[in-house]
Amino acid sequence: MDKLYQFIVNPTNDYLGHTLAYIELCLASIVLAMVIGVVLGAVVSRSPLLAFLAVNISGLMRAIPVIAFLVAVLPYLGLGFLPALIALTVLGIPPILLNTYTGIRGISPATIDAARGIGMTTGQIITRIQTPLVLPIIAAGVRTSAVQIIATATLAAIIGAGGYGEYILSGLYQLDNVQILAGAIPVALLALLAEVLLSQLQRALTPEGLRVREVS
Repeated sequence: MDKLYQFIVNPTNDYLGHTLAYIELCLASIVLAMVIGVVLGAVVSRSPLLAFLAVNISGLMRAIPVIAFLVAVLPYLGLGFLPALIALTVLGIPPILLNTYTGIRGISPATIDAARGIGMTTGQIITRIQTPLVLPIIAAGVRTSAVQIIATATLAAIIGAGGYGEYILSGLYQLDNVQILAGAIPVALLALLAEVLLSQLQRALTPEGLRVREVS
């Protein structure tokens, strides 16, 4: 552990710079995946054909290895932050899209009819009925997406996007466990932190009545 500490505090290794680069890449990818996934999920929920295409294409996207995607876009996007951002965003979209679609389609038409029956407007139905019911499901998709992105972003170092992956690649090349641990440990901690925080957010977004139902 002393060697690991000395590696981290050594200014020549620029540990803070790699940490900030990794967090920036992950956060940007998560936010983009969330925006695109929610919008697409809401759009396809209105059309069975679009839903069928979106679900199947999402499954196909998840089956493509990130490293293969990075290699495929290399001739067009080059090296660095942008291709890594696109690859990780593509990885993160499917869970959010599918959860958004599932959440919207899972709302009972009887609930909407009852809301209309008591005089609620379309805007009130969206804000007071649909959104509170869908948000926890979307949050679960974001949690899955975030953990996947954080755990996979080390591969971005292959195309020069920086971050902890550079330590891992360098450690594997030099057979240096200190560098490998310097990259792997913070990635695991970030993934665990994202899991815990987003789990709490999902719980906070869950309506009280649904929480009681889950506990019982």
